[in-house]
Amino acid sequence: MKLFLIPTPLADDTSADVLSAQVPQVVNELNVFFAENLRTARRFIGGLKLGKVIDDLTFYDLNKETPEAETLAQLKALLKEGKNAGILSEAGCPGIADPGAVAVKIAHQLNIEVVPLVGPSSLLLALMASGLNGQSFVFHGYLPIERTQRVKTIKHLEKESVARKQTQLFIETPYRNHQVMEDLLLHCEPTTRLCVACNLTAPDGFIKTLSIKDWKNKSYDLHRKPTVFLIG
Repeated sequence: MKLFLIPTPLADDTSADVLSAQVPQVVNELNVFFAENLRTARRFIGGLKLGKVIDDLTFYDLNKETPEAETLAQLKALLKEGKNAGILSEAGCPGIADPGAVAVKIAHQLNIEVVPLVGPSSLLLALMASGLNGQSFVFHGYLPIERTQRVKTIKHLEKESVARKQTQLFIETPYRNHQVMEDLLLHCEPTTRLCVACNLTAPDGFIKTLSIKDWKNKSYDLHRKPTVFLIG
């Protein structure tokens, strides 16, 4: 059995531009999928125009609420039947800031071959284009929601970036992007470099690295747009 990690687009209508030819080929050969969002997964497969009948496919929920024991049982059954399966993230690469990592962990425990496919990762795209240190970096996921704790975390990451000469990456729920940006501009040192990578691969996407001082003079719109923040 093989478990394929299938990347999906970061932005709508970009599959042809950001996915390798291997992705539709593999999807076409599979009939079982673990998906973070079932609706998104069905739409993605339908959009590949492979002629597959979506209702004939088997989909398993694989989100942050899915019990690990449930995924274990499903993978054991597939292994016994000798069926290959794929994991679909809601956007980007499965297993990176994504609940698919749980299924991958279980697959290794069951000695199932894990096969990652090439596709867009917002974290790597942002780091590549940031101009910040790409030799040493850390991804921290989401910052605390409570503002006092968020500010404390931002100050800590800023100190770490200086002490370790290390790029610090983090993300936020899109509707809270402006709150995070406001905290960064208020509480980071003027000379700290901040990269904002917004709506990557979309027509209105952008990546900009400026000092905190210079960001204060810039206009931007991050509201409800997937964004990666990097400081260094």
